[in-house]
Amino acid sequence: MSLLTTPPQVIAVLGAGSWGTVFAKIVADAGAERQAEVRVWARRPEVAAEINESHRNSQYLKDTVLPENLTASADAAQVLAGAELVVLAVPAQTLRAQLRAVRDLIPEGAVVVSLMKGLEVGTDSRMSQVIEEELHWPEDRVAVVSGPNLAMEIAGRQPTASVVACSSLDTAGWIARACTAPYFRPYTNTDVVGTEIGGIVKNVIALAVGICEGKGMGDNTKASVMTRGLAETTRLALALGGNAETMSGLAGMGDLIATCSSPLSRNHTAGRLLAQGLTLEEVNASMKQTAEGIKSAQAVLDRATQLGVYMPITENVVAVLQGVISVDELGPRLLSRELKSEGVHTP
Repeated sequence: MSLLTTPPQVIAVLGAGSWGTVFAKIVADAGAERQAEVRVWARRPEVAAEINESHRNSQYLKDTVLPENLTASADAAQVLAGAELVVLAVPAQTLRAQLRAVRDLIPEGAVVVSLMKGLEVGTDSRMSQVIEEELHWPEDRVAVVSGPNLAMEIAGRQPTASVVACSSLDTAGWIARACTAPYFRPYTNTDVVGTEIGGIVKNVIALAVGICEGKGMGDNTKASVMTRGLAETTRLALALGGNAETMSGLAGMGDLIATCSSPLSRNHTAGRLLAQGLTLEEVNASMKQTAEGIKSAQAVLDRATQLGVYMPITENVVAVLQGVISVDELGPRLLSRELKSEGVHTP
C-alpha cells in the first residue's frame, strides 16, 4: 500500500461499549489539535443521544467527559462516511454478522482496526481473519490493538501502554500516531498472531484466577496460575506462528497481569461470580458487557487440540463452564500435571 504520511482526519468507531468509547476518546484527544472528527456507532439511539448531548456514556464510563470532537450516531452509514480509519469494538461473536451489514459502507482504502479479544466459535478464527474474509481487505490494511487496557483506568487518563500490530509497520505506525495521547503510548509490531492470541487466552486464564480468588485462594495460587497460563498461551501462539517475544511484552504478560489482577476486568469478575455459586446464565445476566473468555474458551481449546498443544488450565476452565467439574474441583486440578521442566516449549 502507499505510505500513509498524515494521521487520519475522519475516524469511525463501531461499538459504544466501554473500550470502544474509551478508544474513541483516545483518538479524539490525540487528534484534537488537528481537529480530527471521531464518530462512534452506537447500537442504541439513546446512547448516541447522551454522547452528543452531554458528552458522556454513563452506562459504561460513569461521569467521564468525552471530547467535543467526538460524536455518535445509531446510523452506521453516517458514522462510516469518509472514514480513513475504521475501528471495530463489537462483541467478538457478532463481528461477522456486523461486517456483513456494513461492509458496503466502509470506504475503499480505509484501514480497519480490531479492538476485540476473542476467537470465533465454530471457525476458531481470530478477529483479524474474520475481517479479512468478510471485507476482502488486504492484510496490510488490517491491524489489531491489544495490551493492558482496562477501560475505566484509561478513561481517567491513567498512563497506559499498548500494542498496535499489523503486517505492515508503516500501517501500524500510522495508527499509532493517530492514537498517541498524553496518557496512552502505543508501541508497534508485525506479530498479529501473537498479539491476538495473547489477548484471547488471557481472558480464559483470568476466569481461572477469578475462580481461585472467589474460593479464597491467595496470591501464591494466583501467581502460579498466571505464570503457567502465560506458558500455555505462549505454546499456542508459537504453534500458530506467533513470536515468543510478544508474549513477554504488553500484549502477552502485560495484558495477562492486568486482566487477572483487576476487579475492573470482566473475565476476572465472571470467575469470582462463578466461584460464589452463580450459574453461567446468572453471571452473563449480571454483567453489562460480554466476558469474552466465556465465549472463546471452547474455541481456544479446540484450536489447541487441533495443533496438539497441551493447555491444562484452559481445559479445566472449559470443564467448569460446561458443568463437567465444579468450581471447587478447579483449584486442585490447575497444577496437577506430570512433573517436568518449566520450559514453555514442553508440550
